[in-house]
Amino acid sequence: MKYVEYFGMTKDPFSNDIALKDILPLPGALSVRERIEYIVKTGGVMVVTGEVGSGKSTALRWSVGQYHRSDITCAYVIAGTGGSNDLYKQLCWSLNIKITSSNRVNLLKIFKSTVEEIVKHQKIKLLIIIDEAFLLRTDILAELHTITQFDYDSANLFGLILAGQNSLIDKLKYSISAPLASRVITRAHLTNLSNEQMTDYLNHHLKIVGMKKNLFSANAVTAIYQGSGGLLRSANSLARGALIACMIDKDSTVNEEHVRRASTELI
Repeated sequence: MKYVEYFGMTKDPFSNDIALKDILPLPGALSVRERIEYIVKTGGVMVVTGEVGSGKSTALRWSVGQYHRSDITCAYVIAGTGGSNDLYKQLCWSLNIKITSSNRVNLLKIFKSTVEEIVKHQKIKLLIIIDEAFLLRTDILAELHTITQFDYDSANLFGLILAGQNSLIDKLKYSISAPLASRVITRAHLTNLSNEQMTDYLNHHLKIVGMKKNLFSANAVTAIYQGSGGLLRSANSLARGALIACMIDKDSTVNEEHVRRASTELI
């Protein structure tokens, strides 16, 4: 990108593929991390919610990344609107299980046997994350608790994390979802950043690309905060667009007008 060269950056400061070591542990991520430690030790179900673009997936990636791979196996699945077989196939694939049958009973059987091998025999903690879980159909939520049942429902062999938009909570409150909801032992909700946190966030991302000076004026930061509503994804887009506008004007500091122009490019 031309603006990276213009400002003398080493790379794009607001890209989605930010390295794990460069992620700023914001309060939301720290909250997720604390609760993951709890369910890793005890098993059970955890729910992570937040608005679109609030940083749920990033918080989960950072939190899980604090563990060594020899200590914990993490299986990650992105939910869809399909049936239970589709979900069970994804769960098996996430654990590198070779599928020989599409039968629901067989899929659940091989999934559970693999879980027992990892946890009981290899002595490795297991964490399963279902992202975008708000997309799951209510009938899937109604039976999802069955994957956590072992030894006549007397053992919690792994931690299950359901992450998604706030409507996930509404779905879990349906009576049909009661068996799964009853297994939820902890919740984390990611809130939008404050103006002060937005300042720290933008400055942090500039530092990791080699910038020693702050490129955003105080008014520009406020404009990004207000325009994004404190949501990370929108803030990244506004900051990137404002840097481009600043480069086009051949300025050295981003101002609120640059942010305003960047906002016209977004929906």
